[in-house]
Amino acid sequence: MAFPHLPSNVKGISKAGNIKIDQALIGSCTNGRIEDLRIAAQILKNRKAASNVRLIVVPATPFIYKQAMQEGLIEIFMNADAVISPPSCGACLGGHLGILAEGERAVATTNRNFVGRMGHPKSEVYLASPAVAAASAILGRIASPEEL
Repeated sequence: MAFPHLPSNVKGISKAGNIKIDQALIGSCTNGRIEDLRIAAQILKNRKAASNVRLIVVPATPFIYKQAMQEGLIEIFMNADAVISPPSCGACLGGHLGILAEGERAVATTNRNFVGRMGHPKSEVYLASPAVAAASAILGRIASPEEL
């Protein structure tokens, strides 16, 4: 995964230690493909996001959103207490829904984690796969799916 504040700051997930998160963002134009949503749904099925975590799912396109609905993925996300956004850049670049406050941390499947990218300059964004983001949402900290 990529640690703050550069996409090139890549380290193994074992280097994360016990980093609490406030938000997990799965999707946007990056890793919002139907394959990515399927992976996240498989991990989230019959589970809930931790009570301290905002779980946001953003299908990449309207077509993918519709396909995710038809496959029952949206229902899985909703049952996991996720908020489903319409396709957009959204939180990825500090837009609507999911802007980080000072001191907040997010695991995101997006492709950038520069200072202030998703909100406050003193927030942190960790870039990860949909599987890691889903596991992290459940456990409330950066986590590997193998921990579930």
